[in-house]
Amino acid sequence: MPSPIVFHNATLFDSATGQLRPHATVTVEGERIAGVAFAAGPAKGARGVDLAGRTLLPGLIDGHVHVTATIPNFFQLTLLPQSLIAAQAKDILAGMLMRGFTTVRDAGGADSGLVQAVERGHFIGPRLFIAGRALTQTGGHGDSRPAFFQGNSACICCGAAGMLGSIADGVGEVRRAAREELRNGAHHIKVMAGGGIASPSDPLDGTQYSEEELTAIVQEARAARTYVMAHAYTPESISRAIRCGVRSIEHGNLLDAGTAALMAQEGAFLVPTLATYDSLYRNGARLGWSEQMMAKLELVRGQGVDAIRIARAAGVKIGYGTDLLGEMHADQSLEFTLRTPAMPAAEILRSATAVNAELLGQAGKLGVIAPGATADLLVVDGNPLEDLTLLQEQGRYLPLIMKAGKIHKDELGVNG
Repeated sequence: MPSPIVFHNATLFDSATGQLRPHATVTVEGERIAGVAFAAGPAKGARGVDLAGRTLLPGLIDGHVHVTATIPNFFQLTLLPQSLIAAQAKDILAGMLMRGFTTVRDAGGADSGLVQAVERGHFIGPRLFIAGRALTQTGGHGDSRPAFFQGNSACICCGAAGMLGSIADGVGEVRRAAREELRNGAHHIKVMAGGGIASPSDPLDGTQYSEEELTAIVQEARAARTYVMAHAYTPESISRAIRCGVRSIEHGNLLDAGTAALMAQEGAFLVPTLATYDSLYRNGARLGWSEQMMAKLELVRGQGVDAIRIARAAGVKIGYGTDLLGEMHADQSLEFTLRTPAMPAAEILRSATAVNAELLGQAGKLGVIAPGATADLLVVDGNPLEDLTLLQEQGRYLPLIMKAGKIHKDELGVNG
């Protein structure tokens, strides 16, 4: 085993408290953090790295991505060969890691093959927690079939490519569909619980799936010792999902105070994705988004910050997500500054570290700099609590990126 690496003279971000702690020494042995001390230097024989007061962050976690969304219209992906999509995803994954995201939660599209490709080192990128295919009712947000297309066993949204949606209706079918995704390696289940922006046939304020169906999906996830994440915008769709046991609400732009109180009471998470609305507002028309889709976008775009304010006031646990597509993945780190009207910088950083780690069931292992945790570490040139733009510009201000003890970017000469 190579000699330990010791980062000293670091200003450590404590993701449990949201505070910066100066004069930190962090020792990495193999894939783990072996020790954290203060006002100490490197042990004899260790590779000492003097950070000269630079900030040391835990690796960032994005709680809502689509790493296989290689073109701006996710539903058109089914027209592309799966092998081509996987090849294009390689660059998306690498870009995420170079922006400091060492872990991501895929919300539909990635399969266990991509998980293995990263784990085995074929692709360089963040570790993946995947949903597989999202469960959608007929005509729901994940049903991309054109009008008058008959049948769903070989439909374009759940055929061989299997990129986004698995159509299932009725309690028996949704149980089978959830079990199928778990069989295929899903770490959690994604369900479409309400209307969406990018889908052609469902109103944004519509509810999707009966409560009996939602409850059955949650039961299957819990039986497999995991949880359900739900796409939902409106108070009605959110509250129905929460009452049925859903753990994580995605987007949630139209959240109200009563629904936020219910979420807090049930210990549910909100994962806002402001970056995608900002990016689509700037690029959607150029990329061919229809007037109908852009109208839906405008309805939710202006309320995302308010939803975060409401959730925060109610004590809801708020994660970090982005939900970007195609070339817009480059906007992943804009989420940090888009949230500043609603959250202080320390809370935003906690969303992308400790809060998302808890959401993933990885508290104490990811999103934290502590003994025994996975050695996912970022060095930042400056103080991100004073300037969150230091986490933008495609990792420009991140001279060192480490994932599980392996250095993927080294501008400090650690490796000689």
